[in-house]
Amino acid sequence: MLKRLLLMVFLGALIQPAWAADEPVEGAEDDYVNYIELKPFVSNFVSPGKLRFLKCEITIQVTSSAAHHAVNYHKPEVRHEILMLLSSKEEEQLKTVDAQHLLAQEALGKVQQVLLAEEGEAFVADLFFTSFVLQ
Repeated sequence: MLKRLLLMVFLGALIQPAWAADEPVEGAEDDYVNYIELKPFVSNFVSPGKLRFLKCEITIQVTSSAAHHAVNYHKPEVRHEILMLLSSKEEEQLKTVDAQHLLAQEALGKVQQVLLAEEGEAFVADLFFTSFVLQ
């Protein structure tokens, strides 16, 4: 009888944390930060003379699970808008660090416009170039 009682107490101690894990933690969504890596972009850009290319990788920062879902759901349209933006740039608008920073801000604006039109909320917190090569 004592063994059964000890076994029940032991099992009860193990099961309780599992129940606690199912309960939503207040403010947990406030701490949510995640990153979505997009497949690499390869685009030509406006350049006098020979044909030039840009290859870059972009990572998008989201701060909610709803934002993560929205970006993944609308990823084809997001990629399209970014690609059109990249191909519309001239060489002078791409080759300095300051120009690349401005381009990242423009791309962020494009992503937010897509999500605002499709979901009613901008969702995306930031956008980063994780690689940027002109050739």
